[in-house]
Amino acid sequence: MDQKVRVFYISAVCTTATAMCTLEKRGNIFYLTLTGDDEHRLNPTLISSIRSALAEAGSQSVPGSVLITTAQGKFFSNGFDLKWAQKAGSDSMARLEHMVELFKPVVADLISLPMPTIAAVTGHAAAAGFILAMSHDYVLMRRDRGVMYMSELDIGMTLPDYFTALIRSKIGSDSARRGLVLRAAKIKAEEAVEMGIVDSAHDNGEEAVEAAVRLGEQLSKRKWDGAVYGELRKSLHPETCGVLGLVNKEVLPSRL
Repeated sequence: MDQKVRVFYISAVCTTATAMCTLEKRGNIFYLTLTGDDEHRLNPTLISSIRSALAEAGSQSVPGSVLITTAQGKFFSNGFDLKWAQKAGSDSMARLEHMVELFKPVVADLISLPMPTIAAVTGHAAAAGFILAMSHDYVLMRRDRGVMYMSELDIGMTLPDYFTALIRSKIGSDSARRGLVLRAAKIKAEEAVEMGIVDSAHDNGEEAVEAAVRLGEQLSKRKWDGAVYGELRKSLHPETCGVLGLVNKEVLPSRL
Protein backbone atom coordinates (compact mmCIF):
# COMPACT_ATOMS: atom_id res chain seq x y z
CA MET A 1 0.00 0.00 0.00
CA ASP A 2 1.14 3.54 -0.70
CA GLN A 3 2.53 4.76 2.62
CA LYS A 4 2.03 8.43 1.86
CA VAL A 5 -0.61 9.76 4.23
CA ARG A 6 -2.65 12.91 3.76
CA VAL A 7 -4.77 13.95 6.73
CA PHE A 8 -7.65 16.44 6.63
CA TYR A 9 -9.28 17.66 9.84
CA ILE A 10 -12.73 19.19 9.76
CA SER A 11 -13.98 20.38 13.14
CA ALA A 12 -16.34 22.88 14.65
CA VAL A 13 -18.02 23.71 17.95
CA CYS A 14 -21.75 23.92 18.63
CA THR A 15 -23.66 24.96 21.72
CA THR A 16 -23.70 21.47 23.27
CA ALA A 17 -20.31 19.92 22.65
CA THR A 18 -17.46 19.65 20.23
CA ALA A 19 -18.72 17.89 17.11
CA MET A 20 -15.96 16.74 14.84
CA CYS A 21 -14.91 14.27 12.21
CA THR A 22 -11.58 13.61 10.61
CA LEU A 23 -10.77 12.57 7.06
CA GLU A 24 -7.54 10.70 6.49
CA LYS A 25 -6.25 9.35 3.18
CA ARG A 26 -3.94 6.35 3.03
CA GLY A 27 -3.17 5.18 -0.48
CA ASN A 28 -6.54 5.18 -2.22
CA ILE A 29 -8.60 4.66 0.94
CA PHE A 30 -10.27 7.56 2.74
CA TYR A 31 -10.99 7.07 6.45
CA LEU A 32 -13.82 9.23 7.79
CA THR A 33 -13.88 8.98 11.60
CA LEU A 34 -16.50 10.52 13.88
CA THR A 35 -14.70 11.94 16.93
CA GLY A 36 -15.65 14.54 19.54
CA ASP A 37 -18.33 13.56 22.05
CA ASP A 38 -19.02 9.87 22.60
CA GLU A 39 -22.53 9.76 21.11
CA HIS A 40 -21.75 11.56 17.83
CA ARG A 41 -25.21 13.05 17.77
CA LEU A 42 -26.05 14.67 14.45
CA ASN A 43 -26.47 18.41 14.92
CA PRO A 44 -25.90 21.08 12.26
CA THR A 45 -22.21 21.33 13.14
CA LEU A 46 -21.43 17.62 12.80
CA ILE A 47 -23.63 17.28 9.72
CA SER A 48 -21.73 20.13 8.07
CA SER A 49 -18.41 18.52 9.04
CA ILE A 50 -19.42 15.18 7.52
CA ARG A 51 -20.54 16.86 4.31
CA SER A 52 -17.24 18.74 4.08
CA ALA A 53 -15.32 15.48 4.52
CA LEU A 54 -17.38 13.72 1.85
CA ALA A 55 -16.91 16.62 -0.54
CA GLU A 56 -13.14 16.50 0.08
CA ALA A 57 -13.05 12.76 -0.61
CA GLY A 58 -15.21 13.11 -3.71
CA SER A 59 -13.04 15.88 -5.12
CA GLN A 60 -9.93 13.69 -4.80
CA SER A 61 -11.51 10.50 -6.11
CA VAL A 62 -9.41 8.47 -8.53
CA PRO A 63 -9.99 4.97 -9.94
CA GLY A 64 -9.60 2.69 -6.94
CA SER A 65 -10.76 5.16 -4.29
CA VAL A 66 -12.76 3.76 -1.35
CA LEU A 67 -14.35 5.40 1.71
CA ILE A 68 -14.45 3.76 5.14
CA THR A 69 -16.54 5.46 7.85
CA THR A 70 -16.19 4.60 11.52
CA ALA A 71 -16.42 6.28 14.93
CA GLN A 72 -14.59 6.53 18.22
CA GLY A 73 -16.19 5.50 21.50
CA LYS A 74 -19.33 3.63 22.52
CA PHE A 75 -21.55 4.93 19.72
CA PHE A 76 -21.31 4.95 15.95
CA SER A 77 -23.98 7.65 16.11
CA ASN A 78 -26.93 8.08 18.46
CA GLY A 79 -29.02 9.96 15.92
CA PHE A 80 -30.13 13.57 15.90
CA ASP A 81 -29.03 15.87 18.70
CA LEU A 82 -32.36 16.18 20.52
CA LYS A 83 -30.78 18.09 23.43
CA TRP A 84 -29.63 20.76 20.97
CA ALA A 85 -33.18 20.97 19.62
CA GLN A 86 -34.69 21.17 23.14
CA LYS A 87 -32.51 24.14 24.03
CA ALA A 88 -34.64 26.20 21.63
CA GLY A 89 -37.67 25.84 23.90
CA SER A 90 -40.84 26.55 21.93
CA ASP A 91 -38.82 26.36 18.71
CA SER A 92 -37.49 22.87 19.45
CA MET A 93 -39.64 21.20 16.78
CA ALA A 94 -38.39 23.68 14.19
CA ARG A 95 -34.83 22.80 15.15
CA LEU A 96 -35.56 19.08 14.79
CA GLU A 97 -37.11 19.63 11.37
CA HIS A 98 -34.07 21.70 10.45
CA MET A 99 -31.74 18.80 11.33
CA VAL A 100 -33.90 16.39 9.32
CA GLU A 101 -33.53 18.62 6.26
CA LEU A 102 -29.81 19.22 6.82
CA PHE A 103 -29.10 15.49 7.07
CA LYS A 104 -30.89 14.63 3.83
CA PRO A 105 -27.98 15.84 1.64
CA VAL A 106 -25.57 13.65 3.65
CA VAL A 107 -27.52 10.59 2.51
CA ALA A 108 -27.56 11.99 -1.03
CA ASP A 109 -23.80 12.58 -0.89
CA LEU A 110 -23.16 8.97 0.13
CA ILE A 111 -25.57 7.51 -2.44
CA SER A 112 -23.85 9.47 -5.20
CA LEU A 113 -20.23 9.37 -3.94
CA PRO A 114 -17.94 8.23 -6.78
CA MET A 115 -16.36 5.32 -4.91
CA PRO A 116 -17.34 2.24 -2.89
CA THR A 117 -18.30 3.02 0.71
CA ILE A 118 -17.99 0.89 3.84
CA ALA A 119 -19.38 1.59 7.32
CA ALA A 120 -17.49 -0.06 10.18
CA VAL A 121 -20.12 0.17 12.91
CA THR A 122 -18.06 0.05 16.10
CA GLY A 123 -20.87 1.02 18.49
CA HIS A 124 -24.59 1.74 18.74
CA ALA A 125 -26.21 3.10 15.57
CA ALA A 126 -29.61 4.59 16.38
CA ALA A 127 -32.23 6.43 14.30
CA ALA A 128 -30.39 8.89 12.03
CA GLY A 129 -27.15 7.16 13.05
CA PHE A 130 -28.59 3.92 11.67
CA ILE A 131 -29.50 5.71 8.44
CA LEU A 132 -25.96 7.09 8.24
CA ALA A 133 -24.56 3.56 8.40
CA MET A 134 -27.10 2.15 5.93
CA SER A 135 -26.27 4.87 3.40
CA HIS A 136 -23.00 3.00 2.76
CA ASP A 137 -22.61 0.14 0.28
CA TYR A 138 -21.32 -2.28 2.90
CA VAL A 139 -22.01 -2.37 6.65
CA LEU A 140 -19.74 -4.30 9.02
CA MET A 141 -20.61 -4.47 12.73
CA ARG A 142 -19.01 -5.55 15.99
CA ARG A 143 -20.80 -8.36 17.83
CA ASP A 144 -19.54 -7.77 21.38
CA ARG A 145 -21.21 -4.40 21.88
CA GLY A 146 -23.64 -2.17 20.05
CA VAL A 147 -27.09 -2.40 18.46
CA MET A 148 -28.93 -1.18 15.40
CA TYR A 149 -32.04 0.67 16.55
CA MET A 150 -34.74 2.81 14.97
CA SER A 151 -36.10 4.70 17.98
CA GLU A 152 -38.87 6.69 16.27
CA LEU A 153 -41.71 4.47 17.53
CA ASP A 154 -40.41 4.73 21.10
CA ILE A 155 -40.08 8.51 21.04
CA GLY A 156 -43.32 9.11 19.09
CA MET A 157 -42.02 10.37 15.76
CA THR A 158 -42.78 9.30 12.20
CA LEU A 159 -39.99 8.63 9.72
CA PRO A 160 -38.79 11.26 7.26
CA ASP A 161 -39.58 10.18 3.70
CA TYR A 162 -35.95 9.60 2.79
CA PHE A 163 -35.45 7.37 5.87
CA THR A 164 -38.38 5.22 4.73
CA ALA A 165 -37.17 5.05 1.14
CA LEU A 166 -33.67 4.02 2.19
CA ILE A 167 -34.93 1.34 4.58
CA ARG A 168 -37.19 -0.12 1.87
CA SER A 169 -34.34 -0.01 -0.62
CA LYS A 170 -31.64 -1.49 1.60
CA ILE A 171 -33.57 -4.09 3.63
CA GLY A 172 -35.31 -6.62 1.40
CA SER A 173 -37.23 -8.61 4.01
CA ASP A 174 -40.62 -7.33 5.13
CA SER A 175 -40.21 -9.10 8.49
CA ALA A 176 -36.83 -7.40 9.00
CA ARG A 177 -38.31 -3.99 8.22
CA ARG A 178 -41.24 -4.71 10.54
CA GLY A 179 -38.93 -5.70 13.39
CA LEU A 180 -36.76 -2.65 12.87
CA VAL A 181 -39.49 -0.04 12.45
CA LEU A 182 -42.70 -1.43 13.97
CA ARG A 183 -41.13 -3.17 16.97
CA ALA A 184 -38.30 -0.69 17.52
CA ALA A 185 -36.13 -3.75 18.13
CA LYS A 186 -32.57 -3.26 19.32
CA ILE A 187 -30.77 -5.54 16.91
CA LYS A 188 -27.37 -7.02 17.69
CA ALA A 189 -24.81 -7.88 15.05
CA GLU A 190 -25.53 -11.59 14.53
CA GLU A 191 -29.27 -10.95 14.20
CA ALA A 192 -28.58 -8.00 11.89
CA VAL A 193 -26.62 -10.31 9.59
CA GLU A 194 -29.48 -12.85 9.58
CA MET A 195 -31.97 -10.07 8.80
CA GLY A 196 -29.87 -8.81 5.90
CA ILE A 197 -29.24 -5.45 7.56
CA VAL A 198 -25.45 -5.75 7.85
CA ASP A 199 -22.96 -7.73 5.79
CA SER A 200 -20.83 -9.27 8.52
CA ALA A 201 -20.30 -9.42 12.29
CA HIS A 202 -16.90 -9.26 14.02
CA ASP A 203 -15.72 -9.99 17.55
CA ASN A 204 -14.94 -6.39 18.50
CA GLY A 205 -14.60 -2.90 17.11
CA GLU A 206 -10.98 -3.29 16.13
CA GLU A 207 -11.73 -6.43 14.13
CA ALA A 208 -14.68 -4.74 12.43
CA VAL A 209 -12.39 -1.92 11.29
CA GLU A 210 -9.69 -4.38 10.19
CA ALA A 211 -12.27 -6.29 8.14
CA ALA A 212 -13.44 -3.02 6.59
CA VAL A 213 -9.86 -2.19 5.62
CA ARG A 214 -9.38 -5.63 4.04
CA LEU A 215 -12.58 -5.20 2.06
CA GLY A 216 -11.57 -1.68 1.09
CA GLU A 217 -8.22 -2.89 -0.18
CA GLN A 218 -9.90 -5.62 -2.24
CA LEU A 219 -12.31 -3.12 -3.79
CA SER A 220 -9.53 -0.60 -4.42
CA LYS A 221 -7.60 -3.11 -6.51
CA ARG A 222 -10.41 -3.15 -9.07
CA LYS A 223 -9.63 0.46 -10.05
CA TRP A 224 -13.21 1.15 -11.00
CA ASP A 225 -14.19 4.45 -12.57
CA GLY A 226 -15.81 6.45 -9.78
CA ALA A 227 -18.36 8.21 -11.96
CA VAL A 228 -19.59 4.89 -13.33
CA TYR A 229 -19.69 3.35 -9.85
CA GLY A 230 -21.72 6.23 -8.45
CA GLU A 231 -24.24 6.12 -11.28
CA LEU A 232 -24.63 2.34 -11.04
CA ARG A 233 -25.28 2.67 -7.29
CA LYS A 234 -27.93 5.30 -7.93
CA SER A 235 -29.60 3.02 -10.49
CA LEU A 236 -30.09 0.36 -7.79
CA HIS A 237 -32.04 2.73 -5.51
CA PRO A 238 -34.54 4.59 -7.72
CA GLU A 239 -37.06 5.31 -4.96
CA THR A 240 -34.39 6.70 -2.64
CA CYS A 241 -32.87 8.78 -5.43
CA GLY A 242 -36.29 10.15 -6.33
CA VAL A 243 -36.91 11.32 -2.76
CA LEU A 244 -33.38 12.75 -2.54
CA GLY A 245 -33.68 14.54 -5.87
CA LEU A 246 -30.78 12.65 -7.44
CA VAL A 247 -30.85 12.28 -11.23
CA ASN A 248 -29.14 9.48 -13.12
CA LYS A 249 -26.52 10.46 -15.67
CA GLU A 250 -25.38 8.29 -18.55
CA VAL A 251 -21.67 7.44 -18.54
CA LEU A 252 -20.19 5.69 -21.57
CA PRO A 253 -16.67 4.30 -22.03
CA SER A 254 -14.22 6.66 -23.69
CA ARG A 255 -13.46 3.88 -26.16
CA LEU A 256 -14.62 0.33 -26.83
